[in-house]
Amino acid sequence: MKKIRPNTLTDAPLQYAPQNEIGVVYLFAHVARKKQFRIKEIRPRFPDCIAYRRSGDKEKLVRIEFEFRSSSFKAHGHDLKECDCIVCWHHDWPDCPLEVIELKKDFHSVPKIWIQPAKKNQWHWLENSKKVTRGVSKRATVGDLLLIYRCYPEKSIREIYTIVGDKFVGKADWREGNCYAVNIQRLCFLESPIFFEDLKSHRVLKTSGFVRRNLQGNLLVSEYWPYIYEMIIKRNPKLLKTIKKYDPIRI
Repeated sequence: MKKIRPNTLTDAPLQYAPQNEIGVVYLFAHVARKKQFRIKEIRPRFPDCIAYRRSGDKEKLVRIEFEFRSSSFKAHGHDLKECDCIVCWHHDWPDCPLEVIELKKDFHSVPKIWIQPAKKNQWHWLENSKKVTRGVSKRATVGDLLLIYRCYPEKSIREIYTIVGDKFVGKADWREGNCYAVNIQRLCFLESPIFFEDLKSHRVLKTSGFVRRNLQGNLLVSEYWPYIYEMIIKRNPKLLKTIKKYDPIRI
């Protein structure tokens, strides 16, 4: 028996988030009509689905390919000219030239929690803007929380942002080349920040991989969110209402 299971869903025909393409097909069947699709055929060859979508007073033929991750379309070597739309659970191909329907947006899924470092020469955007564009992990999605870690010399978490836009390919500001980027919006400011030394001295967090790595890289810390959340609220009780939605008991 597996010891790990996917996130739970609400208002969905599946109890848990799908883990494969078959789950995507099942969920799409429950939202197709709402999205103005009438399915003509589901078949075992590319493209997976032939449907018609209402467009004004007419219907337009739409060729659909189902994938768990949108990037799998490219990995499978499918012909772009033979398909009109990708239906997936997780959209991780920001520059995809086809329409992508990410079903995760239709069914509530538990947000992921990330710690994202910001070097001193990047702090200006923390202080001057409530909504900015930042590079993130390709696994990040709308609704996720970003705990911004100000690196040396502060070495503290002072701001919490949330992802409010889909990923796209943008120019990285900390290295050469491009990266996955999103629009993020400040959720709150911690008047009493969480310092790296606090994490190192915590009975549980001190053993975590992200602490042992000195908070380097885009770190997925959802597993430890209950402990981090407790520290934030204990030091900043006024934020209880602001981040109540992300209470570990609720998610």
